[in-house]
Amino acid sequence: MSDKAITRALLSVSDKTGLADLGASLAARGVELVSTGGTAKALREAGLEVRDVSDLTGFPEMMDGRVKTLHPKVHGGLLALRDNPEHVAAMEAHDIGAIDLVVVNLYPFEATVAKGADRAEVIENIDIGGPSMVRSAAKNHGFVTILTDPADYPALLQELDAHDGATSQAFRTRMAGKAYARTATYDAAIASWFAFSPTASDEPTLFPETLPMAFKRADTLRYGENPHQNAAIYVPQAIGARGVPQAAQLQGKELSYNNLNDADAALELAAEFAGQEPAVVIVKHANPCGVAQAGSLLEAWEAALACDSVSAFGGIVAVNCELDGATAEAIAGIFTEVVIAPSISAEAREIFGRKKNLRLLESGALPDPRRAGLAMKTIAGGLLLQSRDAGAVTRDDLKVVTKRAPTEQELKDCLFAWTVARHVKSNAIVYAKDGATAGIGAGQMNRRDSARIAAIKAKEAAETHGWDAPRTHGSAVASDAFFPFADGLISAAEAGATAVIQPGGSIRDDEVIAAADAADLAMVFTGMRHFRH
Repeated sequence: MSDKAITRALLSVSDKTGLADLGASLAARGVELVSTGGTAKALREAGLEVRDVSDLTGFPEMMDGRVKTLHPKVHGGLLALRDNPEHVAAMEAHDIGAIDLVVVNLYPFEATVAKGADRAEVIENIDIGGPSMVRSAAKNHGFVTILTDPADYPALLQELDAHDGATSQAFRTRMAGKAYARTATYDAAIASWFAFSPTASDEPTLFPETLPMAFKRADTLRYGENPHQNAAIYVPQAIGARGVPQAAQLQGKELSYNNLNDADAALELAAEFAGQEPAVVIVKHANPCGVAQAGSLLEAWEAALACDSVSAFGGIVAVNCELDGATAEAIAGIFTEVVIAPSISAEAREIFGRKKNLRLLESGALPDPRRAGLAMKTIAGGLLLQSRDAGAVTRDDLKVVTKRAPTEQELKDCLFAWTVARHVKSNAIVYAKDGATAGIGAGQMNRRDSARIAAIKAKEAAETHGWDAPRTHGSAVASDAFFPFADGLISAAEAGATAVIQPGGSIRDDEVIAAADAADLAMVFTGMRHFRH
């Protein structure tokens, strides 16, 4: 197969972007334009001569446009093998003209669902004729060129210029692959809507028998977690919650795989404090190493940094409100990879502009930490799927299990520590005092070691800043899962904690409660755990 000249084009598009210019360029090259409905109207309004598809088929468009291109004179013109004598004879016998180029983009099904349209409107935006033409043209890409994306119009015109009004086999093959990817994602979006949006008479299905997924590559990355790994980022065809991929990058080097992963962890934790007092989150390797809330963002930054200034070097910073100049000046005082905020003041932008390599992201609205959705993880031979950990507890959910109930401040610190702990890799231990983390222990194989590591970090912070005592003294400590033995709780008491928040549910709860009472600790159970592996 070689270059194939384009003499007749069929255009039928929902997205009219670039249509008039494309039509004019094709007509100037002597290409006959055949079109349907609104596309034909738009081309005529641009002053172009267009042949209606109904003239080609001999049948009018009918049933509100549901039936217009589903006809042998369309699909015969697309599917016929031009070098097959029997196919050529059939075309001649039935007066079927060859169609060399198909330009189709589909009814906006995904956008219709995203805007919350009712069921009838969603169903009307399921395209039938469009995907049929796309698939026919793509199958016969040895002879037919298929375009499904307005972004490819310039490439087509360059191709025609380079090949004297024809397209190359390489171009047709590439466009055919892109066309099948489009119909695959389109069908996946439709199947997903049916699976997750049942009628009132159906039971909702969290895990359908077949899981349709449609993701589009947003970018290729320099490398993955390590330089020898390749990487890319994909986003859903229909965007739900906004996150790091949708943030505007205002400056800095391109985001790496690790940057994206860490920035997501930071943004998700910052979102827990949306609409509350100013909060700062510092993340390193997807684990928070300092979190604080205060009356001002600058105070929150100083308290978060003091928790573990060593780990904060080269970290990711996220905040829950507009980033001001004073805080930007302070953040710029240490090496930081990424800063992300809902909005960033002009003064802060100017300050960060001096740090040319720092990646500065403006996220807009923070994601809803309680949103529904699915989380997935690949394993050898399969895919693990679970609902997002959107669980949360309030004061009313807490059960006091010790002789001493927590004070008002201890209760506040318990809930703050608990919020942070649900974003720390298990086994997670978080000490907090006065709205700031005092020590964080993450990812250990046992809870006692996490408690000890967090206490060691707090002690080092006290030595660094010249404090009289580590901030674990008088702190609340959160454990993401129950203490299976009393040793982890005893380690927390030795570090100076006076209050504990944990899920409870261990067969040794009585032993752990007794140890808390012996140390005069106040302890509350949440009844909910937050493993994060």
